[in-house]
Amino acid sequence: MIKLEHVVLASPEQMKFIIEGMRNPMNSWEKSDSRTCRQDGAFCMECEHKNNYCLGENDHSLMQRLSNAGTDHRKFMRMLPVYVRITAPLYWWKEFETYKVGTVSNSCSTMHKIQDKEFTLDDFSHDHLTSRFRNMLMETIDELNYLRDKYNHFDAEKEMSMKAGYIFDSKKDVWWQMIQLLPSSYNQTRNVMMNYEVLANIYKSRQGHKLDEWVDFCKWIETLPYSELITGGKR
Repeated sequence: MIKLEHVVLASPEQMKFIIEGMRNPMNSWEKSDSRTCRQDGAFCMECEHKNNYCLGENDHSLMQRLSNAGTDHRKFMRMLPVYVRITAPLYWWKEFETYKVGTVSNSCSTMHKIQDKEFTLDDFSHDHLTSRFRNMLMETIDELNYLRDKYNHFDAEKEMSMKAGYIFDSKKDVWWQMIQLLPSSYNQTRNVMMNYEVLANIYKSRQGHKLDEWVDFCKWIETLPYSELITGGKR
């Protein structure tokens, strides 16, 4: 399971700056034909889907040629930001860490906040589990909730009196049980900043990946404005 929401793209002012820089090598600023589109107080249909900015044919043609020429020539793509809020399982985030360069993320913390809310089945990606293994996951969830309750209501004296059973020496001891028991299917949310160059690398490498999350991520890339600069397709 992967959820992508709250997408934020380059503003019109940022687009102007990026195009200006793209045209620096050939001093061709006068050929730029892009604009912020506002007519009679209303935005045009083109701009409604492309961040209120109309990318002109001249600028788009140059972008496409530079993109096709490879990473050394398409530096403007590193300046095209994409912000998105992603919820995905830990096993997917582990692979996302490959793209450290050109990305920044702020995540919900499992280290500090794992005990805050009760665990439910929806906190985990389980869409491919058979009924037998879904039941096993539910057993794990029950244990995690038992530990969560222990952590939130830890009583050292009570623990010491339970000589016949398992004794937790401290709250941190309970915390360790939760952290190390937590399955990699646990869904974590992060707000991520990337750019079009990073997305181009992801699209090239992950398009046919065995994980559904990567397939869905690549489909999302295809919905971005001017995604043809990433995918190599046509406008």
